Amino acid sequence: MPFLKTVPYRFGRLLDFPLIRFTASLPGILIMLFWLAALGFSSRQRIVGLSNVYWGKAAALLPARMRFYDANDDHLAFPGSPQWLPGYLASWLSRVDLVFSVSPELTATLPLAPGTRTIELGNGVEFSHFATPRPDAPEGLSGIGKPVLGYAGAMDWLDTELVTAVARAWPQYSIVLLGPAYRRGWWRSQSALNCLGNVHYFGKVEYNELPAWVQRFDLALIPMLANRLKGVSHPNKLYEYCAAGVPVLSTNYCSAVERAGDVVHVAVSRDEFVRMVPEALADRRSGQRLAFAKRHSWDELARMMVQELTEAYGRAE
Repeated sequence: MPFLKTVPYRFGRLLDFPLIRFTASLPGILIMLFWLAALGFSSRQRIVGLSNVYWGKAAALLPARMRFYDANDDHLAFPGSPQWLPGYLASWLSRVDLVFSVSPELTATLPLAPGTRTIELGNGVEFSHFATPRPDAPEGLSGIGKPVLGYAGAMDWLDTELVTAVARAWPQYSIVLLGPAYRRGWWRSQSALNCLGNVHYFGKVEYNELPAWVQRFDLALIPMLANRLKGVSHPNKLYEYCAAGVPVLSTNYCSAVERAGDVVHVAVSRDEFVRMVPEALADRRSGQRLAFAKRHSWDELARMMVQELTEAYGRAE
């Protein structure tokens, strides 16, 4: 349930008690059943798909001709993941016919029944949204010197030591950070980073405004920490950057980045990342990056997904 996923931590601990969790879930289940009936999706011949594992137990009880799971993250690895969540995921996976996954590493973590069909769908981008030129520069970038090395994404998995090293090694370059920090007071706590005059943190930027920022990066950065959560991920920012036409420099933290080595500069260490900045800045292969991003557009991934679902539905009894 979305409201079980986003409740404050101290209240969320109450959900560890099964009776309280059931009581809190019941309104959401009733609302779900109402809308399924109202919208005409109550037939036993329906397809039920799930990406939010907090719905796992409830969705597993729904009659359906076929079921699938969209594995887009390692939800059990998120900080504060409740102790009962693995059971919800297992309940759903015990019923599915098909699994779409963003990476083979994520698929390997799932407790799948033998014979479950899995498809590595990867991640994607709204290609036209990022590729269409935005003539008006964001006001926040006025007065910031070029070249701009930019990062757009959540701050909580950023390798801040690496960003600090880049900023210190290349003081003539501007570092622009865009995105939310889920940990309260994150920016204030980054004393080694926020004291540097060439580092600029703008916080969350609305999705509609994001392309105008990214298109003005001279080099897009993916300086991510290597850990369990990010190691099984597949970053859509990789495709957003490429759709915007800008060169990309990334740490080698997941297989998706490693496989993109033909169009992305990939560093295997912090020192190499810092050294590769001028080389990556000089990359002019915008046409190759655009073609790469277009192959991973949401339209293309949706076509593949529909084809797989149609074939699986035909096989289901």
